[in-house]
Amino acid sequence: MTGTAAAEPTVTTFTSTVDRIDTTDVVLTETYFYPEGGGQPADRGTLGGVEVVDVQHRNGDIVHELADPPAFDSGETVEGQIDTAFRTYCMRAHTASHVLYGAGRRLLSDLGYGGFDISATVPDDDEAAAFGPAISGKVRVDFETTTEIDDETLTELERLTNRAVWESYDVTWEEIPREEALDRDDIAFNTKTEEGIEGETVRVVTIEDWDVAACGGTHVGNTREIGPVTVLGRSNPGEGLTRVEFAVGPRAIRQRTTEHERAMAAAKSLDTNVAELPAAVDGLQSECDDLRETVTTLRERLVDSRLADLRDDAIEVDGRRWLIGTVTGLDANGLADRAESAVDDDIDVAALVDADGQYLGVATTGGIDAGEVIDRVTTEFGGGGGGRPTVAQGGGLDADGDDIVAFLRDVPEAADRGD
Repeated sequence: MTGTAAAEPTVTTFTSTVDRIDTTDVVLTETYFYPEGGGQPADRGTLGGVEVVDVQHRNGDIVHELADPPAFDSGETVEGQIDTAFRTYCMRAHTASHVLYGAGRRLLSDLGYGGFDISATVPDDDEAAAFGPAISGKVRVDFETTTEIDDETLTELERLTNRAVWESYDVTWEEIPREEALDRDDIAFNTKTEEGIEGETVRVVTIEDWDVAACGGTHVGNTREIGPVTVLGRSNPGEGLTRVEFAVGPRAIRQRTTEHERAMAAAKSLDTNVAELPAAVDGLQSECDDLRETVTTLRERLVDSRLADLRDDAIEVDGRRWLIGTVTGLDANGLADRAESAVDDDIDVAALVDADGQYLGVATTGGIDAGEVIDRVTTEFGGGGGGRPTVAQGGGLDADGDDIVAFLRDVPEAADRGD
């Protein structure tokens, strides 16, 4: 029994003799169905009119799993019908991955081939209406490289890939001796699965003047058959790997259209055009940065003003002056920092509370333990905290800020009483 899908990928209708049947598992003497492997999904279609739901390599055989037990028997001749749309999509997607890797050869350092996968989905109604009942999905290639694939590099990978599609490079495949393939530095091997290096020969797919790789998948005969390629994004699946996901066909067109529509909408909202959009965004970002700086300055002034008022209202107990009150717009760290800056020759203890009653910062000149003050408050109002004897902070309090302030005003007197 032989598998010929990769050698003759354009054949989608064939007849063959049934070798054996095990319930819904069928083995033929020869098949053009592509079994799942190397990152490419199994072909879809029918065998003797029964739906083929999966095709797998098992113990040297290509096994077709049918949706139902077949009416035909072993020894009979049956017709196989491969889903042409799905096969074509996989051919385009798989070849596009080789083209993308070829683009990587031109941009990335210390390049290795870390993996590949095709995921395919049935298009939704809008996509089917726009592009017909084609196959959608995404494809990914894992690059092993020391080069950081940033936005600029990702864009250039997409540009080079589509340029190679446009140049209409011929795609060919052949079996060559195993040792010869392993000795050739120009042939890319999947470093995870070491695809194709077992056996006496290796199947090598060549894209004219662009890429050479060991591969057992189905491919188009020329890069122009791939159509547009749109990069969807990147991620890091493991150390030293960068995963680039892309789309071909309807999803690629739809993604590009959606991105263009959004760019035009953004340009319109900024009263500019798409070409000038980056400059407009930079200008807007600069304005936002200026406004943030202004807000920060005004907030600091408000805090300074508030602390000046609290300083005037400081209470004195047992010869120590306590600055106590609420401050808006600071978290626990900010409250602790401002409390520390507030203590001096005139203020012995500063206890500042977030106006919403969530955070607390306490600082002292050393006569009072700031951590003990925090403990008293968290014991009463929940939450937790800690710090040094002279600076401490708390958070997770569950009370109104004014209630915490009222409690704090009693702390010096309680401390003086030894409570």
